[in-house]
Amino acid sequence: MSLKNVSILSPNPGNGRNIVALGVVNALAKHLRTSIFRPAVSPDETFTDMLLKYTSVDQTRAQAVGVTMPTARLRKKEAREQIVANFIDMNAELDPQARVIVGSDKTRVADPERFSFNADVSADLQSPVLLTVCTIGRSPDEVLETIESCSEVVTNAGTKVIGVFVTGCKDDQTTALKAYLKDCPVHVWTLPFLDMSGLTPSRADEAIALFDEHVPEHELMETLDSPFVPPTTPYAFQYDLLARAKADRKTIVLPEGSDDRIIQAADYLLQSNICDLVIIGERDDILNRGRALGLHSLDKARFQSMEDEQLLAIMVDRLCELRAKKGMTPDVARKTLRDPNYFGTMLVVLGQADGLVSGAISSTANTVRPALQLIKTKPGTKSVSGAFLMCLKDHVSVFADCAINLDPDAEQLADIALQSAQTAKAFSVEPRVGMLSYSTLGSGKGPDVDLVDAATSIARQKAPELELVGPIQFDAAWSSEVASVKAPGNPVAGRVTVFVFPDLDSGNICYKAVQRTANAVAIGPILQGLNKPVNDLSRGALVRDIINTIALTAIEAQRND
Repeated sequence: MSLKNVSILSPNPGNGRNIVALGVVNALAKHLRTSIFRPAVSPDETFTDMLLKYTSVDQTRAQAVGVTMPTARLRKKEAREQIVANFIDMNAELDPQARVIVGSDKTRVADPERFSFNADVSADLQSPVLLTVCTIGRSPDEVLETIESCSEVVTNAGTKVIGVFVTGCKDDQTTALKAYLKDCPVHVWTLPFLDMSGLTPSRADEAIALFDEHVPEHELMETLDSPFVPPTTPYAFQYDLLARAKADRKTIVLPEGSDDRIIQAADYLLQSNICDLVIIGERDDILNRGRALGLHSLDKARFQSMEDEQLLAIMVDRLCELRAKKGMTPDVARKTLRDPNYFGTMLVVLGQADGLVSGAISSTANTVRPALQLIKTKPGTKSVSGAFLMCLKDHVSVFADCAINLDPDAEQLADIALQSAQTAKAFSVEPRVGMLSYSTLGSGKGPDVDLVDAATSIARQKAPELELVGPIQFDAAWSSEVASVKAPGNPVAGRVTVFVFPDLDSGNICYKAVQRTANAVAIGPILQGLNKPVNDLSRGALVRDIINTIALTAIEAQRND
């Protein structure tokens, strides 16, 4: 039986929602290692503690909760980040087979966005939703409208309702409600009212018995096994990066130890044991700056002075060997190694680090040049390209080349497509490649279309198994509706996950336009085609951007094992 995830949400959480939560946890715990998770709770609530009594894992309250209600109300972005982080940590610690996520409780403080927040969190946690709606004070029409409006909120968040519980039913309502809701697209169960205000173990047992009486276990299990494609929100993707990096720790070198953002990102990664870091610079200077910034974990890093003569002697000899055909001399090598990017890249060459991240201060050219000269490209690869992982509302796409090649020829464009497909696969994105143009499958003519057409043919010859379409316009690649008109019958059009742009202008403009207008998280650029992972930062990178880039560099390094 596969891992089960399910959220229990209600627009009016109370007695009925609590009965459902207890019943679902108890039913799953009979068969599977079942944990609970409460994304946002008040410190003094007791329902979480009662739920914990029915789990089948040894779980503490600290492992079961995300954030406080005030944080969820007032700092929703921060709350979602913390909830996902705690959820991932809980899963790593307990390894459950089933996870029941119970939405926030009602409080005396009004929060108009409470239900939509819980729906967003369910999408972040890649969970379908069991919806509970109370019938007390509602006509059948109003119950149905409530189900429909809540389902729309859940769908807009990126997940879906897979079952509905109508609670608080009187005996004379049940038959009429079932008849009224018979055309509901998901299974609907009705539950009578039970006062849960005095929550005691005996009352909880009574609630479970009531649930079992009205909800056949096989129907519940069939519903939980219904087809569901988990969404991938930006929060889920970012923290999955951290979890994957943490699972097999690698060492990443950071040449820009003088930048506050770099050492703040380093402190977070070191505190969370995500990866090992080599920070280039003087240890005392960096630690003093860290203390001034209120950082506490920097001392876990290895600090590498650029004045280390013993190391420099080794680097000079190796650099002269690597660049012998270019006439490299010891004096020139020593001068070259005054550049932190060259110095850091040599640490990767010497095996003292698994990858490098730079660019917070340096230009892209200054980050890439040492890598091209010293680490070099993979066999059979003609050029390096730059891809971005674009984390949209409920999925991740790959955009390339958005950073390196100005006007790639057909061979380079085909290489970019194949490199980007591999990048997608490495980060659990099913690669379906679209070679972008102003023409869709011959609708337009011109030398630019011919270039993309030739690149598509080359890529198809090199990787005949790859799902690939081109030339294709962005809208036909993105939208199944547009594809049905512009590329009818094509199995990739409208489903593209890897977007290959014909030149740097279009790629760079498009990724930034999507990033800013669609509130997408752009992670990268990932430098594709190198023997060892080296990744570039934007000089406007935020601390979170740097954390993400270091984590994905560590994951790339895992692939080189």
